[in-house]
Amino acid sequence: MAESPFKEDILKGKVALITGGGSGIGYEICAQLGRHGASIVIMGRRKPVLQSAVAALHSLGIPAIGLEGDVRKRDDAVKILESTISHFGRLDILVNAAAGNFLVAAEELSPKGFQTVIDIDSVGTFTMCHEALKYLKKGGQGKDQLSGGGTIINISATLHYTATWYQIHVSAAKAAVDSITRTLALEWGTDYDIRVNGIAPGPIGDTAGFSKLAPEEILREATEKMPLYKLGEKWDIAMAALYLVSNAGKYVNGTTLVVDGGEWLSKPRHLPKDAVKQLSRVVEKRTKDALVGVPKSKL
Repeated sequence: MAESPFKEDILKGKVALITGGGSGIGYEICAQLGRHGASIVIMGRRKPVLQSAVAALHSLGIPAIGLEGDVRKRDDAVKILESTISHFGRLDILVNAAAGNFLVAAEELSPKGFQTVIDIDSVGTFTMCHEALKYLKKGGQGKDQLSGGGTIINISATLHYTATWYQIHVSAAKAAVDSITRTLALEWGTDYDIRVNGIAPGPIGDTAGFSKLAPEEILREATEKMPLYKLGEKWDIAMAALYLVSNAGKYVNGTTLVVDGGEWLSKPRHLPKDAVKQLSRVVEKRTKDALVGVPKSKL
């Protein structure tokens, strides 16, 4: 793991709530925000995962609690936020990382399956933002509250920037998440000084879920076509989150930061560079030959 470029105390006194923070990218964001001074609240549906994640954070000396809840249920969102305030006295950062994903052809995806992912990714993101507003717009609660509003990060994806095979449900859900991010940034940035941004991760190799989306040999072949010829790491996404919630990103609002090494721009290279040079020379020679004998007045 690379060394953080940020000071260890840049989030000192802050409290962060991360949905889906028990594993994968969500946990790494918890760990890095905690390493840089924040107290951490993890919201998730699986108690053993929560317990394991909290224990790991405690071993790093990070104040943390885990709370069971489902982002699809408003009552759970309300309960988790109230417990956060009760335990830590404030809320400064909300990271919506809870998500659902699986590969399926559109014709084989049931409306219920489509709805499930929309409910987790899109509705869940809005629900958490909506219920957290009264805490975030005060920049935390308590006698030692910090000035200004809080910050929100919504974890998105690049799937919907063009089109992605067998992920119509996730693509639609993340397109909605990006729209939520921009609209809340406009309204809440203006009214409450709350910054709302997103992060769109590319292929992150050190996650358990990544290997479920494609066989290893296909992933290796795809990597060879990426601009940086490598997969990302959870650390890359956590550093992006740290930037966005810290003062380093204080003038960034309504942006979904793509952290994918340029992968979504990738297209197969149909001709090697040497062949392109040779082709250019041939075209140039043909052009010159065609112009031989043509009067300059007609050029």
